[in-house]
Amino acid sequence: MTAGVVGAAAGIAIAAAQRRLLLLSALRWLPVGVTLGVTVLLPLERGLSIAEIGSILAIQGFVALALELPTGALADTLGRRPVLAASGVLAVVAAVLFLLADSFALFAVSLLLQGVFRVLDSGALEAWFVDAVHEHDPHAEVARPLARAATVLGVAIAGGALVGGLLVAWHPLAGLSALVLPLVVAIGLYAAYTVLVIALVREPPQEGAETMRVLPAMAHAARQAPRTIADGLRRAVRSRVLAGLVLVEVFWSVARIAFETLTPVQLEDLLGGEAAAAAVFGPASAAAWGLFAVGSLLASRLSGVIGVAWTAILSRILNGAFVVLMGLSSGMVGLLIGYGLTYLAHGAAGPMHAALLHREADRSTRATVLSLNSMVSGGAYSIGLLVLTAFAGATSAATATIVAGAFSILGAACYLPALRQERASAVSVSG
Repeated sequence: MTAGVVGAAAGIAIAAAQRRLLLLSALRWLPVGVTLGVTVLLPLERGLSIAEIGSILAIQGFVALALELPTGALADTLGRRPVLAASGVLAVVAAVLFLLADSFALFAVSLLLQGVFRVLDSGALEAWFVDAVHEHDPHAEVARPLARAATVLGVAIAGGALVGGLLVAWHPLAGLSALVLPLVVAIGLYAAYTVLVIALVREPPQEGAETMRVLPAMAHAARQAPRTIADGLRRAVRSRVLAGLVLVEVFWSVARIAFETLTPVQLEDLLGGEAAAAAVFGPASAAAWGLFAVGSLLASRLSGVIGVAWTAILSRILNGAFVVLMGLSSGMVGLLIGYGLTYLAHGAAGPMHAALLHREADRSTRATVLSLNSMVSGGAYSIGLLVLTAFAGATSAATATIVAGAFSILGAACYLPALRQERASAVSVSG
């Protein structure tokens, strides 16, 4: 077989993997868009306080803190496909329980299961794609396809948010809350995603794993997990670049609390009701996630001009500045404009951060490195939720938003080791 034929076959395989990544990314995030705002507004409607909602939302982050590395190691040893399939099943169960919950305890259990779903899901699909690409071209740059996936993610959440808002406004189930139907639709979408993961994600057997039988394979994964976790931690300790990238999440997670959790609460205060806030938040979120997709697309182009690291730095600074703008804005229009601009920068930052992380990993530790990043993100998010919701209650949501945005800007400095490494690599290649 000639080199040309081999190259063409590799190109076809990489293109197929990218199409699957984009399809599965869209279906994974579409139900998230459909239920945007409902995660906060439904518990409010059923009698929980904002402090209680902050507590249940924090559960997911603490689950991430405890389980991200073990589940990342599981994906690296057992394989991406079974872990992704298990996460899809848990997503369905958690969403059903959230739909039926009518107390703090039931909402807490639902968020606990959602936390487990998300740590299983965290980075596994992305790791599968990067492995599939590098299997055919070990030196392939993944920043642009990851940016395309982030663009699809943004479009999916935008479309889902628009649908969710329309479902709330439509409210065909007169005997039930208007917030119920979006959750029912999301459950169906999670089920479809799980089926497609099983059908489309294909990978070579993990080295040493007994893939013909599930229980032996899981036992092998359990034995390998501590070693894989240790490898991932050693990488972070020894690499200033990876340590800096992971530390970025501490700052960025605080900004996320402002634009994800405090925004629907501010809208509920302005409009005087949860259903009214959800009806407005749906279209607003659709527009914001559309801007997220635009930001991802712009970042993929800009990174080719100024580099991945500089694009990440600029995006993080702008994201924090726009969060501050949200807090300084008066009235609904100013709040929503700031919200949209925040997501524009948010969409640009995500794929660049992911591309920098992938430079610090290989096939044997890729999911673990991504999980280490998510573990720090989840822990910081949960602690920040407890602190910021309490601070917002003592002062105001606007003041808490300003503080969160200003704090997050400082995290851009953590990209400096990655920037120095990128410059050194560019000089080495040109030399």
